Amino acid sequence: MVIKVFLASSSGSTAIKKKQQDVVGFLEALKVDYTPLDIACNEDNRMWMRQNVPEDKKPANGIPLPPQIFNEESYCGDYDTFFDAKEDNLVYTFLGLPPPPGSKEAEQADKDNIVENGTHAEENLDDTIVPVEDRNGDSNKEVKQATDENEEGEGDEEEQEGAAKEETAETVGDEAPTVKEEEEAAVEETDEVTEDTEGQAEEEEEQEEEDLQSEEEEELRQLEEEEEAEMQEEEEAE
Repeated sequence: MVIKVFLASSSGSTAIKKKQQDVVGFLEALKVDYTPLDIACNEDNRMWMRQNVPEDKKPANGIPLPPQIFNEESYCGDYDTFFDAKEDNLVYTFLGLPPPPGSKEAEQADKDNIVENGTHAEENLDDTIVPVEDRNGDSNKEVKQATDENEEGEGDEEEQEGAAKEETAETVGDEAPTVKEEEEAAVEETDEVTEDTEGQAEEEEEQEEEDLQSEEEEELRQLEEEEEAEMQEEEEAE
């Protein structure tokens, strides 16, 4: 298998040059053998590349740009699909090559095979299981019948216990309103006591304010009288 990478050696696009360098550099780092084919200096290479890129992979103008990658005659993809495979550690799958032993891609392939084989083994195991009744005959049927009878008896006991719980719940429900009413009455009494206490406190505060105001008025009156007496003394002295 020969990996072919179609490049443009004299491309004026910096983006195309960078993409080509990324692809070639990564293949060389993986030591993957490839053949670079220049489409700028060889018209046959350019025509072959354009004719063999699938129609659904071509851009809107119908002219695919390098780099384009092939495995012999099979189309692998362009730079974008190569980059996606690189990010997912699936470059060898992208190129159609077996991954080397010890690589991340090989380890992932081994895990996938284990999962697939395990699934098949479970399916085969299910096919080989023989029903217990077929192996043991009617004895298991008798055991199953006895088990069913025991389950029915347990079901009756559970129904009786359920009925007893419902009766207990109804009795508790009937008594609950009485307790609730007592609590509400206690709350109302507490509220009334609180209101009376607050009323008395307000009355005491009002009385204190009135007393204080009376004292202030008395002191003011005394001051005024003292000032008038002083003024009279001054006039008499003159």
